[in-house]
Amino acid sequence: GKDRIIFATKEDHETPSSAELVADDPDDPYEEQGLILPNGDINWNCPCLGGMASGPCGEQFKSAFSCFHNSTEEIKGSDCVDQFRAMQECMQKYPDLYPQEDENDEKTSKDLEAASMEASAAKEEKGSS
Repeated sequence: GKDRIIFATKEDHETPSSAELVADDPDDPYEEQGLILPNGDINWNCPCLGGMASGPCGEQFKSAFSCFHNSTEEIKGSDCVDQFRAMQECMQKYPDLYPQEDENDEKTSKDLEAASMEASAAKEEKGSS
C-alpha cells in the first residue's frame, strides 16, 4: 500500500540526531509572511485564509477580498457588494465544501443586502448633490 510502518528501537533514540538546521531565508517565497506581503500584495498562500483562495470559489473569493483590501470608500468594502454576492452565490452551489449555518447565514445575507442598499443610497445622494 501507500503507507509504510517503521519501528524505532531504543538504540535508535539514543543516537544523537545528524539533522542540520537551516537558517531562515527571508527571501524564501514559501516562508510564512502573513496575510499581507511586504510589498502590500495579498499572500494568497497564507494559512490564515483557510484555503479559501483555492477551490471552486477561489477566484470569486480573491476578487471580493482584493476589492475589499483595495477599497478606499468611506465604508470600506461598500464598493465590493457585487463581488461578495458572486462569492456567496458560488459558495451556495457547494454546501459540502462551504457549510452554512441556517440562522447566521440568513442574518449574513440580510446584512449584505442591507449594506448593498445603504451603499446604493449613499451613491445616489452623492450623485444628486
